[in-house]
Amino acid sequence: MRILVTGAAGFIGFHLARRLLERGDEVVGIDGFTPYYDPALKEARQKILARNSGYSAQRLLLEDFGALQRAYGNGFDVVYHFAAQAGVRYSLEAPRAYIDANLIGTYNLLELLRQNPPRHALIASTSSVYGANPRVPFFETDRADHPLSLYAATKKATEEMAHSYSHLFQIPVTMLRFFTVYGPWGRPDMALFKFVAALFADQPIDLYNYGNMRRDFTFVDDLIEAVLRLSSVVPPMPADQPRSLPDDSLSPQAAFRVVNIGAGKPTELEDFVAAIETAVGRKARRNFMPMQQGDVPVTFANTDLLFRLTGYRPATAVRDGVPAFVAWYREYFGL
Repeated sequence: MRILVTGAAGFIGFHLARRLLERGDEVVGIDGFTPYYDPALKEARQKILARNSGYSAQRLLLEDFGALQRAYGNGFDVVYHFAAQAGVRYSLEAPRAYIDANLIGTYNLLELLRQNPPRHALIASTSSVYGANPRVPFFETDRADHPLSLYAATKKATEEMAHSYSHLFQIPVTMLRFFTVYGPWGRPDMALFKFVAALFADQPIDLYNYGNMRRDFTFVDDLIEAVLRLSSVVPPMPADQPRSLPDDSLSPQAAFRVVNIGAGKPTELEDFVAAIETAVGRKARRNFMPMQQGDVPVTFANTDLLFRLTGYRPATAVRDGVPAFVAWYREYFGL
């Protein structure tokens, strides 16, 4: 198949593109190589992808409609839209970046999907859209109307934009709500990378909300497996929809569905740190801090819908996933 991956030099996009290339697909990867974190890491990922003759790299920002249109050409069999300005905390510092990348960039891509629809478009969202929702675990059918950060607000907006385009122009869309993805080649702004870097540098780690946090940590290989399985589960058009599954998020007005991808088992932050200490072989010095603006104390995915659709649930335990990241970190930095 001919496949488009936006954000292909990013953490999750890279892992997805590599799996697609390994199975023999032709992949066009778009990435803007923005300096949100060290572009050298993105360049290293891109270099690995470029070793495969089935990979074509396009360096551009999604906000540049003309460049995006040229890269999109006559369309693709499947589109994975993973490019975005990520990060809850950074949205307090550079809000415009989220409007440009997440809203304008997604709008531009949706316009091209409208002109040449794929068989299936899979678009990355985030657990952050659940915001102030007090019920856990989070179900896809829960209301997600109270975002606590601009990042979350822009991602929820992309869900609504995609639903309208799906309804108006018959584009099958699955929104993927990711829960705290971690693993080799991860982003330097995320907790695991920061904590490991601090331990190797003999620096303290910052634990927000005084360490009283739980996260549904999802190993990247598990997430990619779930995404690939969902690729073949195309939401049906309204006229073809069967009786809904329990708690299905399938829209009655469009070929559109939202699916959580998470471990379905929140981990206490202290347990996460303990796994890092074991893998690194050093004890962390803790700097306890208050909750940050825009953050939430717990994320917890209900993954029943994912399982009913694909027969799969992420299962890699933190005690296994964290050492895989630490091994990559040692190799990448030559430690």
